[in-house]
Amino acid sequence: MKNQSVTSNIDWITILLFITLVIMGWLNIYSASLPLEQTSIFDISQIYGKQILFICLTVPLVLVVLTVDAKIYEKYAFVFYIIGLVSLLGLFVFGKTIKGQTNWYSIGGFTLQPSEFVKTSTALLLAKYLSDVQVNLKNFNDQLKAFAIMGVPLLLILLHDTGTAMIFVALIFVLYREGLPAWYLWTGFLAVLLFFMSLLIEPHFVLLIALVVILVQFILSKRINRNPLASSIIFVLIAGFTYSVDFVYDNVLEAHQKDRINVLFGQNVDMKNEGYNLNQSMIAIGSGGWFGKGFLEGTQTKGGFVPEQHTDYIFTTVGEEWGFIGAVIVIALFVFLFLRIIYLAENQKTKFSRVYGYCVATFLFAHFFVNITMLIRLFPTIGVPLPFFSYGGSSLFAFSILLFIFIKMDANKVNEW
Repeated sequence: MKNQSVTSNIDWITILLFITLVIMGWLNIYSASLPLEQTSIFDISQIYGKQILFICLTVPLVLVVLTVDAKIYEKYAFVFYIIGLVSLLGLFVFGKTIKGQTNWYSIGGFTLQPSEFVKTSTALLLAKYLSDVQVNLKNFNDQLKAFAIMGVPLLLILLHDTGTAMIFVALIFVLYREGLPAWYLWTGFLAVLLFFMSLLIEPHFVLLIALVVILVQFILSKRINRNPLASSIIFVLIAGFTYSVDFVYDNVLEAHQKDRINVLFGQNVDMKNEGYNLNQSMIAIGSGGWFGKGFLEGTQTKGGFVPEQHTDYIFTTVGEEWGFIGAVIVIALFVFLFLRIIYLAENQKTKFSRVYGYCVATFLFAHFFVNITMLIRLFPTIGVPLPFFSYGGSSLFAFSILLFIFIKMDANKVNEW
């Protein structure tokens, strides 16, 4: 069946949420980057002027996405994936280094970050693979292939950008939704918990806690499920992991990664150096009170006390100028968007569209969760943008493409019987 018009069966609720978040994001970028001498909002020599340009360019971009036949995204998923990998490999030759990270291509006076777009190509191929009727995530070989689809771009990005690479790990929740055994999630959660516990307290105390938990589980479990050998192996693995944490921390992690962990736990932190950004962001958010200081009235924002406030720390402007109420409204809009995407994903008529929808929700939520929690010291600072809010053409274009491909799939579901 031929495509209907661009606006046929389109979910306007999702689009309205998108437009609202983009506008609110620009208002905060404008406030965070406004110079002493105000100029036109279209002045592209200013950050807010460039963001206006990016927003304007997003309009024809999403129109193209909505115009393309929805089946193209599934048919050429592997091609998109290979193009994404090539763009990451090209960074080793043509990449531009900014603040110690070679994550960008320089095109004219603008930069392009390919890792942002690879999220979409990875989501498409993962959805295509999982939609195969022969794929069963209970089988180890199928699990390996799914992990490989996620892992290859993750490893390539990890060589340049730890923060963005970590976002790809969140796709494990999509795999869990599609049948991945729950023990993968529990193992990952416990590994992270053990890692941080081993940094905070002595390893032998961690092992004592682990031993008690294993013994209690062994005693309380049904007799038929008791397996002394399995329990012993688990304890040995925990012991090996726990005693390796110090080695990893001292010899594998880079200095700035150690600083971020120290800042998270408030250990050996110099508030004039590695702890400065986070400390200033918390001051800015806290100073907003219930109702904020008012648009363009934030003293921390106007004084430029929060570095990179228009990018990774954009939510500090919300907290300072819009207050607790404004921050809750912004968070509520994001949550509504995530729930809307999940609702639409569950109502898709093909597994490909459903899995892709969950990938979209997962990527957006992971960015949102990490960005917000790192500003209030609940998560290490890893530098990821807040979707539709943070300044940047790459992130805005990439998130828009990611979302509108799903909107197109959803609009096309009437033709998928």
